[in-house]
Amino acid sequence: MGESSVKTLETRTDVSSPEVVETETRPESDRALLPRLRAPRRPRIWFEILLIAVSYWTYSLIRNAVPEQKSIALANADWIWEAEKTLGIAVEQSVNHAVNSVTWLIVGMNYYYATLHFVVTIGVLVWIYRLHPGRYAATRLVLFATTGVALVGYYFYPLAPPRLMNGQNFIDTVLVHHTWGSMASGNLKQMSNQYAAMPSMHIGWSLWCGLTIFAVASAPWARILGLLYPTATLVVIVATANHFWLDAVGGMICLAFGYAVSRSWYGSMPHRLPRHPRHTGPHPASELLNRVRTRR
Repeated sequence: MGESSVKTLETRTDVSSPEVVETETRPESDRALLPRLRAPRRPRIWFEILLIAVSYWTYSLIRNAVPEQKSIALANADWIWEAEKTLGIAVEQSVNHAVNSVTWLIVGMNYYYATLHFVVTIGVLVWIYRLHPGRYAATRLVLFATTGVALVGYYFYPLAPPRLMNGQNFIDTVLVHHTWGSMASGNLKQMSNQYAAMPSMHIGWSLWCGLTIFAVASAPWARILGLLYPTATLVVIVATANHFWLDAVGGMICLAFGYAVSRSWYGSMPHRLPRHPRHTGPHPASELLNRVRTRR
């Protein structure tokens, strides 16, 4: 009897031991998944085009779906204007009138406001994609997180731009000079939320472009141009009466949030990541989908 009991115990031990080993290895593989997801990989052009197109369409849809609370937006504009007077920085009206008196300059600024916001941003994305693929995903995440958090500002703090304020004599330079330059002016005003001035994504995006160029470019002239671009954009948004100075501050705060999100996910600032990705294998998400399909 004693001999049979020993055999029984040995048999039970042999059968149960693989289950113990299996339960110990599963959490370890799960923990390894997160670093693999965070690891920068070479971007795929078709995916990036689709992602950017869908993201911008969603952003525009949500931004324009925010209720146009005109009375609240105008009241907020009055408050911002009075706050800037208290701070001694309420010079937007003087800048607006001074630049408007130089026709060629203000017309150029109108077109600058309407076009470079998109052209330069897309250009920087393409540049990072082509020459710095290891930094692309983190850099793109900064832009996406910045834009996403801006929607919160549009919803909770509707704000009229200076040109729409009552009794303040700001000049809508697009209407005065009959230029194509603002989705919120003239015949195009029904296509855009006119009371989404806070935060300024012209500043958020241009500063993202400028800092990206300054941090990554090697040529001194390119780094200087990178810093000049958001500076010029700040002058343009004020001269055309599309934003207050404090709208620009809101854009900077959103950008800081974007960098914090990217830093927390990738564990480093975008420009400190390797220029070329070290991981060239399939993405963990793709592997997971393939496993699910195989099991089916």
